[in-house]
Amino acid sequence: MTNAAVPHVSTVKALRATVAGWRKGGSRVALVPTMGALHAGHLDLVRLGRRHADKVVVSIFVNPAQFAPHEDLDRYPRTFEADLAALAMVDCDLVWAPTVTEMYPPGHATRVVPAGAAEGLETDFRPHFFAGVATVCTKLFTQVAPDVAIYGEKDFQQLAVMRQLVRDLDLPMEIIGAATVREADGLAMSSRNRYLSESERKIAPSMNRILRGLANSLVVEGAALTASRAEVLAAEAALKLTEAGFGKIDYVAVRDAATLASIDKLQNGARQGAMRILAAAWLGKTRLIDNVAA
Repeated sequence: MTNAAVPHVSTVKALRATVAGWRKGGSRVALVPTMGALHAGHLDLVRLGRRHADKVVVSIFVNPAQFAPHEDLDRYPRTFEADLAALAMVDCDLVWAPTVTEMYPPGHATRVVPAGAAEGLETDFRPHFFAGVATVCTKLFTQVAPDVAIYGEKDFQQLAVMRQLVRDLDLPMEIIGAATVREADGLAMSSRNRYLSESERKIAPSMNRILRGLANSLVVEGAALTASRAEVLAAEAALKLTEAGFGKIDYVAVRDAATLASIDKLQNGARQGAMRILAAAWLGKTRLIDNVAA
């Protein structure tokens, strides 16, 4: 490991020149897309990228296209110098930190609008979200031209959308998912956790406990599980979140793990391991998401 400063570039021209130099030397390249405010979960993504490539690029860009006007774009944490220091400890090779104008120059008018895995769940509450994510990630993929890109399973729907995007657009790269990194009490690490008050922070880990309880219930149902029964169990889990102190529950849903389609399309006997439980709920002004396998 090294404590040397991580080089960073802010123009597509400089980025491509650096990557081209690596390519001439035969290096494989991994991309870890982030919005900064890095935590231990992000650093694990970099380590995973290192296992799959010779060079690792971390992008830091708070993407305005995925925020609605009422959302937290302005207050989203920005800790660039601390991020650089953290990345130096995990041997990141380059930070790609474009300005908004570099990423979306005047006259930019093209969007990527995904369907399939992008339909429902987050889209029901943030209809703008995946078009913003898909557009910026497609740009990142064409800018960096990585062999692999690393995404965390905490944003499980986003991971599914990225896999779909790469497949559908025939991009010559692979999307690799990384297991969710959690605090000791089970709370999924997130840049937004810093918004939680002391009392909210004590409540937050109950989301993961309740989702794991729901997963156990689905396993107990086994081959007798039906879509309607899964909906009942998910509704019970949502009620438990409310009882634990969460406010608005956006969703608790049981979906096919590969496609995120409703399991009613699988009929009875959805096999163990083929499902994913996903949830989003509010604690005060902070929206938390989590998911577990079932």
